[in-house]
Amino acid sequence: MLGCVRIATVRQMAQVITGEESEGRSYVRRAMVELTELGLVETNGKDGKHKIWNLTPAGQKALADGNELLARPKAGTGAKAVRAGFGPHGLAVTDTILAYTDTVLRGRREYLTDWQVEVNHAIKQTGLSFNTDAVLAVPTKTSEVRLFELDNGSMSRARLAKEVWDYERYAGHRVWEGARGTIGGMYPFWQRHRYTRSTTFPRLHVVLAGKAEHLLDNRLQALTAAVKGITIAVWANTLPSLQRGEPWYEIGVDDPHERRARYPEAIGR
Repeated sequence: MLGCVRIATVRQMAQVITGEESEGRSYVRRAMVELTELGLVETNGKDGKHKIWNLTPAGQKALADGNELLARPKAGTGAKAVRAGFGPHGLAVTDTILAYTDTVLRGRREYLTDWQVEVNHAIKQTGLSFNTDAVLAVPTKTSEVRLFELDNGSMSRARLAKEVWDYERYAGHRVWEGARGTIGGMYPFWQRHRYTRSTTFPRLHVVLAGKAEHLLDNRLQALTAAVKGITIAVWANTLPSLQRGEPWYEIGVDDPHERRARYPEAIGR
């Protein structure tokens, strides 16, 4: 689990490993002590009274050597983020992953290995670069991909809206490709170089957390107004609502034709 989500508390790990309450947590605590003695896990901070756990580099290597997960050589352990004060945000991402797995993926724990966190999306030619909090790639024939952005109540509404619009700018970027002496053609950057098996730009899920529910509802309404007219599929929800299995709100619709009109030029032609 720590190899997928990077950081987690005993509560979160017990939710996955045992599905039990106090007895499950006791089991996980004992396991963490044993793994600490082996140098495979460590704790670098707390969320309230709860320790935040992450793999050590040795633990990450042991996981890769055991072929439990696909090799992710550039993936960090999460320790730096915790020490920098981003532990609560990372734990909220973990809660989002667990809630989506429980409610949308119907509790199928095998899907946990199909998540990646802190996935960079960048276009060198334009200087656009941002990290997606979590990406889910369900191993289906269509290679379904879902993007997740988590706001833990720490950023302004304007900044949150800008981050969502960044996804449209990423989706709208096109490149020209063609061998010398041929006509060539223009292609969406993401479809050519990132999500090559996807027929549509992956849906973005925005999850709001970190505040009282009535304040989260207010932020959801403000975000809906701020991204009106966006040309990618955007679904939004609050973390408490997601954990209860309540519906998502569709606040953006995929419109590749309007997106091409909005971003007509291809860089590099």
